[in-house]
Formats: sequence, structure tokens, C-alpha cells
Amino acid sequence: MPGGPDGAPLFRQVAELVEAAVLDGSLPEGARAPSTNELAAFHRINPATAAKGLQQLVDDGVLHQRRGLGAFVSDGARERLLERRRRSFARQYVGPLVEEARALGLDPQEVRSMLESALAQGAADGAGARS
Repeated sequence: MPGGPDGAPLFRQVAELVEAAVLDGSLPEGARAPSTNELAAFHRINPATAAKGLQQLVDDGVLHQRRGLGAFVSDGARERLLERRRRSFARQYVGPLVEEARALGLDPQEVRSMLESALAQGAADGAGARS
């Protein structure tokens, strides 16, 4: 994790790792989140950095603190994270795709066709991985 390739601050990377665990179900609602010291030792980062990442998740309502017990995944955390990611999807991916399509002179039907093909390929790839 230190010096991660995405350029995000380490505390944000800590938060994103915990968010990913909530989203994939490996850290379900009500489960105890890794402690500051566990995260710091595992990722070889300063405990203050790990604490800042966990605090970000508390501030966002993904985790809640229980005095003396640690941080736990809040009820509804997975749905809140999914909703936040859905809202940012268009801004992060669709907007730039549309801008590039315009720059290349692609008409909307060509873009639709490309998307449908990519979605179909993704579905086929996913089906092959599950069998």
C-alpha cells in the first residue's frame, strides 16, 4: 500500500480498502472493522494514517465507534457506498466517454453499438469465469 499507484493519500487508500471489503461482503454490516493497529501493522503504515482512514469512514457513516470495542460496519453502509458510487459513475466514466466520442466524431448510434458490444463481451467473460 505505501506509495500506492493511484496517487491517493494513504489514509484515503486505507478507507478505500475497507469500503471494498464492505462492498464485496467480506466485511458485512455489524462486523468489527480492522483496528487502527491491525491496519497499520498489516500495511506497514503509521497508526495515525490508519486512524485517519477509519475516521473518514466514521464521518461518512460507513463505520460507527463503540467505546472500548472498536469500529463496526454501520447498518445500510453497503447500500450507501453503492449509491455514492452510482452517482459518481456518470461523472467519472460516462462524461469523459461522451467527450472523447465527440472528439472522434462518433455518432450516438456508434457509441451505443460499442457499449452494447462491450457489455455483451463482459457478460460472456463473466459467465465463463463462473462455470
